Amino acid sequence: MSISFLTRPTDSDDAAVVGRVWEALRTVRDPELDNDVVSLDFVASLEVDENRVAHVRLRLPTYFCAPNFAFLMVADAWDAASTVEGLADVDVELIDHFAADAINRGVAARAGFVHSMAGTEVGEAVEELDTLRRQFTERALMAGTDLVVRPMVKAGRTPEELAAMTLGDAPESADLVRLRARRRELGIPSSDDDPLVVDPSGKKVGVDALPLHLRKARSFQVGVDANTSICRGQLAVRYGL
Repeated sequence: MSISFLTRPTDSDDAAVVGRVWEALRTVRDPELDNDVVSLDFVASLEVDENRVAHVRLRLPTYFCAPNFAFLMVADAWDAASTVEGLADVDVELIDHFAADAINRGVAARAGFVHSMAGTEVGEAVEELDTLRRQFTERALMAGTDLVVRPMVKAGRTPEELAAMTLGDAPESADLVRLRARRRELGIPSSDDDPLVVDPSGKKVGVDALPLHLRKARSFQVGVDANTSICRGQLAVRYGL
């Protein structure tokens, strides 16, 4: 469990600010695992000091976790915490990682990934991370489709029924809420009247293409589950959790 520190623990307003920072960090995802850094226990510590500066320390399962993913999480954590009302400033650092110095300097300077890696021992970066982010959001869309549709397949829904369904026809669940969110991130319509099963471009998947599409969606979710299990195990061993 990550630890939250307060300089003045009896001050209820301070406690509220810390709580808001935690909630903001829950919007920050590991792009590969499509889960937030708080639930994954990637937040090593959070402290709000007497000057109302939030100090966030992030940790990852291994010393050599991919620097592009790490950069995205540090940058997103900075952006998320910066939106919290009541803070004067934000300080986010990645710890125990081979590229931590370059990433921390780059994010703090708002330098972008390519500039942050330039001239470092980490290696040169050839492009910014927008394309990578979209690729993994598309994978999250596919995996989320599996989570929403597979229970209906088990309940006996036919391909014809599934292909004709809208988002509003699907049972309400946390998985459906997350699927809608991923669709919005990709610019795909996500109202109740929009098709339930679409490809990453937003095109409706017809009945003939549905079985293969759902098999692909299942493979993405299996990959997410496997990688999440591995990362949780590595983090637990590394930090004695």
